[in-house]
Amino acid sequence: MTKRERRTFSKEFKAQMVQLHDAGKSRAEIIKEYKLTSSTFDRWVQQHRD
Repeated sequence: MTKRERRTFSKEFKAQMVQLHDAGKSRAEIIKEYKLTSSTFDRWVQQHRD
């Protein structure tokens, strides 16, 4: 099995994902559409709330 390259995301992209979620798009849809891990997305939401 090969390792996937680690992706990096800008602060703007992270904020945009949280805004999509706040606007009503489901967590599952965002994760699937942008190929994110659930833990990554959840961390972004938590960081945005703090």
